[in-house]
Amino acid sequence: MITGPVMSGWRHPARLVVLAFLAATAVGTVLFLLPVATEPGRTTTFMTALFTAVSGITGTGLAVVDTASHWSTFGEVVLLTLCQVGGFGIMTMASVLALLVSHRLGLHMQLTVKTETNTLNLGHVRELVSGVVLISLAVEAAGALVLAARFWLGYGMSPGRALYEGVFHSVSAFNSVGLALHPDNLMRFATDPWVCLTIVVVAVTGGLGFPVLFEVLRGKRQRKRRWSLHTKITVPVYLGLMAFGTLVVLVVEWAKAGTLGPYGVADKLLIGLFHGVMPGTAGFNTIDIAQLQPATLLVNDVLMFIGGGSAGTTGGIKVTTFALIAFVLLAEVRAEPSVHVMGRKISAEVQRQAVTVALLGIGVVMAATLFLLATTGFRLDDVLFETASAFGGVGMSTGITGRLPVSAQLVVIVLMFAGRVGSITLVSALALRERRRRYELPEERPIVG
Repeated sequence: MITGPVMSGWRHPARLVVLAFLAATAVGTVLFLLPVATEPGRTTTFMTALFTAVSGITGTGLAVVDTASHWSTFGEVVLLTLCQVGGFGIMTMASVLALLVSHRLGLHMQLTVKTETNTLNLGHVRELVSGVVLISLAVEAAGALVLAARFWLGYGMSPGRALYEGVFHSVSAFNSVGLALHPDNLMRFATDPWVCLTIVVVAVTGGLGFPVLFEVLRGKRQRKRRWSLHTKITVPVYLGLMAFGTLVVLVVEWAKAGTLGPYGVADKLLIGLFHGVMPGTAGFNTIDIAQLQPATLLVNDVLMFIGGGSAGTTGGIKVTTFALIAFVLLAEVRAEPSVHVMGRKISAEVQRQAVTVALLGIGVVMAATLFLLATTGFRLDDVLFETASAFGGVGMSTGITGRLPVSAQLVVIVLMFAGRVGSITLVSALALRERRRRYELPEERPIVG
């Protein structure tokens, strides 16, 4: 354990992460308030600018105004930059700048990056920083080229416009933002596999989390290298949740007139896959979210609350947290004294962290839902979907975001911030130093159940 000045006061790494996100939000808000950031004849209020800045830097994608018609090209570029910076992680970006300037990282900077990216080995920070940048840019560039080619050749866009839209949507997908340059999001491309599958691949790659991506790429170079327990848990659970979401959409929405009903079988399968993946990744939509059945909305709530892989571009409590709680429940049902997963024992500390993150997340989302229900006239289905989307950093909405009162928008802002920075990081930022109990009290077991 590292203590002392590095872990105290405003130099606490977790607190610096929070402050960095707040600083980036402030800069984005100011830029959005500039007249050059909006289309002619449009005005931007402070709340609109603040909400958009938080949505961008947290990679959430919820919007109170239409992106394409309200923001100018300058405003869209500012939004895209915030999304990219948020995806990299504020402290990861700061580490890149530090490497370029001094070619070295101090211990304090390494601790700060560790807090933001959840890496386990301080000695690998330099490799991690360069890896994050290279993987992000490579995946985004590949996605942008495919999308740009499709927009140019398939939809008659000019090469420049096609490239701009390709870059925007690819960056939005990888960083789990879900913002599109069209009023209907991606509904006009609902039956286009080139667009939809490209978005899915880019979004899933970003949602898996950088630790998993690093390990998978190293495994290809070193065939005998085994996956860590984290990767063994994340990959199958994440893919399993997507498959479950896809199955629910297909079964529940198959004959619904407002969703999958009008489409043929092949198109239904494509749309079902797209909407099974999006709740745990980017949050784009190719059908009207407001038309989804209550059962589909509820499953989406759960998937958005869980989110994606640790140290990825999504929010939520994370796939690993969800899986660990399931393993704890399974061990308790089996009356086993300890939790074992894939030949490894899960420490009590990790179990407590998983339960803490999940319960904090549930508490935050439920409190926000109650507040929105009390201050708005919207249905529970719509409100819960909005709060789960904000906390999960997904950005899907049934259409109520722009109609929320200012007080409700502030609550959603807090949710977006908490979901991206993470419950543990927020708590750690408030607790400047760890406290150890110097003695144990007599043990007693209260009645459970």
